[in-house]
Amino acid sequence: MPISAPTAIAAIAFDLDGTLVDSAPDISDALNFALSAEGLGPFDVTQVIQWIGDGPDALIERALARHGLPEPDRTTLKRVRAAYDEQALRAPLGRGQLFAGITGLLARLDGRWPLAVVTNKPPDLALAVLVSAGIASRFVTVHGPNRRQERKPEPFMLLAAAERLGVATTSLLMVGDSLADLGAAAAAGCPVAYALWGYGKQGALQRHPGALVLERPEDLLPLLPN
Repeated sequence: MPISAPTAIAAIAFDLDGTLVDSAPDISDALNFALSAEGLGPFDVTQVIQWIGDGPDALIERALARHGLPEPDRTTLKRVRAAYDEQALRAPLGRGQLFAGITGLLARLDGRWPLAVVTNKPPDLALAVLVSAGIASRFVTVHGPNRRQERKPEPFMLLAAAERLGVATTSLLMVGDSLADLGAAAAAGCPVAYALWGYGKQGALQRHPGALVLERPEDLLPLLPN
């Protein structure tokens, strides 16, 4: 059961992949497209899910390491990433979909709390997914890393989102499904809710026992102040 929620929530930041959108099929398609261009075999979506959460560069590095290339040169990484981006932008939500309950949750939150997306997906890809999912207009601001050092679990994007929304980080609730989300919230001083419907593992909560626990998206609503 969820623990008691903070009473001073003024805004909410959502992770994207694994929290708002079940995007693993599309991430898998983009990765396998890029690997195929290198003459490398594909991975099934169940494996790719284990690698989601740290952005496409980390995803690609993990896939190449599994193919026996643990230290690819920069040129290779740039080429694979370019192919990945090409496919990801071609079909940002080709086979993926919003998780059940997300549309209704966002409709209930709209106008009551300013909303942000804070994701390790690059900003252009994140916006393309949100537009394709038909929910981009629900969010005041979308934050994705432009540099590796900005990625969650670093607090950079949550700090930027709080500033953009005009709230203190202590009043910005982070909703996510990964250790990166939990770590970023802790580093930024944000309260955090863990989405059990996502791609993360429940064992992550052992490292962040103060997190709220959400079994379904609609479980967030009764935890928010009236």
